[in-house]
Amino acid sequence: MNNQEAKFILGGYRPGGHDAGDAMFCEALKQAQADPVLGAWFAREQAHDAAVAAKLREIAPPAGLREAILAGARVSGTKPAAWRRPVWMAMAASVAVLIGVTAALWPNRAAATAPLTKFAMADALEISKHGGRGAAERELRGDLTEASTRLSGRLPVDFAALAKTGCRTVDVDGQTVLEVCFKRDGTWFHCYIARCGDFPALAAKQGPVFAENGKISAVTWADGAHRFVVAGPAGRETIARLL
Repeated sequence: MNNQEAKFILGGYRPGGHDAGDAMFCEALKQAQADPVLGAWFAREQAHDAAVAAKLREIAPPAGLREAILAGARVSGTKPAAWRRPVWMAMAASVAVLIGVTAALWPNRAAATAPLTKFAMADALEISKHGGRGAAERELRGDLTEASTRLSGRLPVDFAALAKTGCRTVDVDGQTVLEVCFKRDGTWFHCYIARCGDFPALAAKQGPVFAENGKISAVTWADGAHRFVVAGPAGRETIARLL
């Protein structure tokens, strides 16, 4: 593992040591301890993430929110259902405020719920839809299948060639996204590729962000030119080993 690969993995490490026992970070953490340059970078990243987390903890609901909700309930003249009672509505509004601020201040974490990731996790369950053909697709699929290929490296993606030679294309929020399926250790994975410029609201360069929904695990990242989502039925640690 080189420093670039270690940075890629450590980009998903949460501040406060919450991931210290996670096997996927062990090698990268050891490298950060042994390499002063990487260690200094990691310390800066952790300090920044901790500062953002501290700011989020300081956020309070807007003044008068509870009173406004109670006033609305009184005007309605009806007894609200349990989930619509003022106390629950106030809590829901507070959560909405926190989520909005989190998405604005912490884009790496917010990216886990981006449309492309959501689509990939749902689409990966539809086995009958997948497939691909053509020289460009076969070449990339061959690279992805090789156990020595680290997805955290620069993948050889020619978006125009892949789109023309039969790689499966799908539409996500009006943008073209490519899919290449590959197999590692008996498990099928689905690699979705989009151009960063087609999703300008998301960071063009981003370390790994993991997501799970009980059936599918996924990791999302971006290298400046392309945004990738790899999804499959394996768990988070198995997908992390692809990086």
